[in-house]
Amino acid sequence: MVVSCGLSNSGIVHHIAYAPSHLPVGVRRLISVKGSVVNPRCEVALERNDDARSPLTVTSSSVSALEALKTSAADRYTKERSSVMVIGISFHTAPVDIREKLSIPEAQLPQAISELCALNHIEEAAVLSTCNRMEIYVVALSQHRGVKEVTEWMSKVSGVPVSEISQHQFLLHNKDATKHLFEVSAGLDSLVLGEGQILSQVKHVVKVAQGVPGFDRKISGLFKHAITVGKRVRTETKISSGSVSVSSAAVELAQMKLPESSYDSVRVLVVGAGKMGKLVIKHLVAKGCTKMVVVNRTEDKVNTIRDECNDVEIVYQPFSELLSCASESDVIFTCTASETPLFFKEQVETIPTLTSQSQRMFVDISVPRNVDSHVSDLETARVYNVDDLKEVVEANKEDRLRKAKEAQLIISEEVHEFEAWKDSLETVPTLKKLRAYAERIRASEFEKCVEKMGDLTKKQKVAIHGLSKGIVNRLLEGPMQHLRSDENEGRTLDEILENMHTLNRIFGLDTEISILEEKIRSKMEKAKNLP
Repeated sequence: MVVSCGLSNSGIVHHIAYAPSHLPVGVRRLISVKGSVVNPRCEVALERNDDARSPLTVTSSSVSALEALKTSAADRYTKERSSVMVIGISFHTAPVDIREKLSIPEAQLPQAISELCALNHIEEAAVLSTCNRMEIYVVALSQHRGVKEVTEWMSKVSGVPVSEISQHQFLLHNKDATKHLFEVSAGLDSLVLGEGQILSQVKHVVKVAQGVPGFDRKISGLFKHAITVGKRVRTETKISSGSVSVSSAAVELAQMKLPESSYDSVRVLVVGAGKMGKLVIKHLVAKGCTKMVVVNRTEDKVNTIRDECNDVEIVYQPFSELLSCASESDVIFTCTASETPLFFKEQVETIPTLTSQSQRMFVDISVPRNVDSHVSDLETARVYNVDDLKEVVEANKEDRLRKAKEAQLIISEEVHEFEAWKDSLETVPTLKKLRAYAERIRASEFEKCVEKMGDLTKKQKVAIHGLSKGIVNRLLEGPMQHLRSDENEGRTLDEILENMHTLNRIFGLDTEISILEEKIRSKMEKAKNLP
């Protein structure tokens, strides 16, 4: 009986190709290519010869083969360390109609984290879902299995087939995933280079996910460090100065598309008074708009905005008056969190034709979209969405690209710092086990010593106890130092991990089952027990 390991082709893997990292992030494209997954498959083949094989020989060989299979499985988990990954889509890789299907409402983010962490090979998770991206950050116990499980989960919650997601999906591991989130937080991967809203959205992920099981040490640390990087880049490079946000780009786009003669007379409707709506209103005011109608579910937010905008007439209307307000407006900005469109073709078709201009303009910066795509089929309507803002952001781009290069130096430094911290976590279990192992021996020998020496004063016992502690600490100093990631020592991660494995072997700190395999088995057992 011979056990041989072959390769079977099944499933889908996402090969990610992108431009070299030295190119500006704004022009770098992530491309998803379909391919084949190659999964290890162990095959058991009987060697046949002319001599008859006795039952005893076959049984013995079968046991041998079974042990080989077990060893093969254990080795796969032992050699594969958990890794940080980002799996997602963005405006670089997917059009808005795909992004809106995969977007996750803010209220569902905690549930999404819980569901992701319930997957067999996912240990930690966070979701960054905005109008321009839907990215899932995870700590995966196995890279290939993790990607497969997350992609299938995305398909399940969105209804988009795995094959379609694969056409637009990108995937980054470890250092590349860290660098990507830092670039995102710094505004270097935004449609509007250097825009500040994305940093607020990264902060909001931390705020919403804090305390949710699964938003744990590595992912939490990654997002908190990303916030620090975003702030530092903006402070040191001033990349946000002169740049525009999605909201201001929307206002700029509308101004570009309107005849200059109509600026003073155009009637404006803003649907939604949340964060995006508030920014749209403020940019409209900055452009000289002195009167507008705002439709929102409640009047409280509108009143707050009205108090902040002096000498501007802001008229509040409830959602029940949406179509009526739209019929009296030339330009309509939509920016709500509604999961379904607010304007359908059939509704807009019934709205009276404008007298001031031939077409009513809809500027929709919501994802999912608030204006149904079929509205653009009408001759009486012009519809723009977030993908149409690109022509606006060319202004001041050269200056921002120069600042982006400065920002990349900061990001490289911060990535190195974060990766060193993350890598140091690999040795934490060994550090704890080694310390506990030494302490058990010390405590045992201390008790034996005190018992043999008979009556001792309290002062003498304290002195002996201190002596034993001191000896252990001095003996552990060297091994502990070689397990820590210290730039001054010049040790690589591979050297540190090799030291860790050596100490595990010398002192018998290894368990029979690898930590990763044990975690996976635990997850699978929990899944079985669920109703």
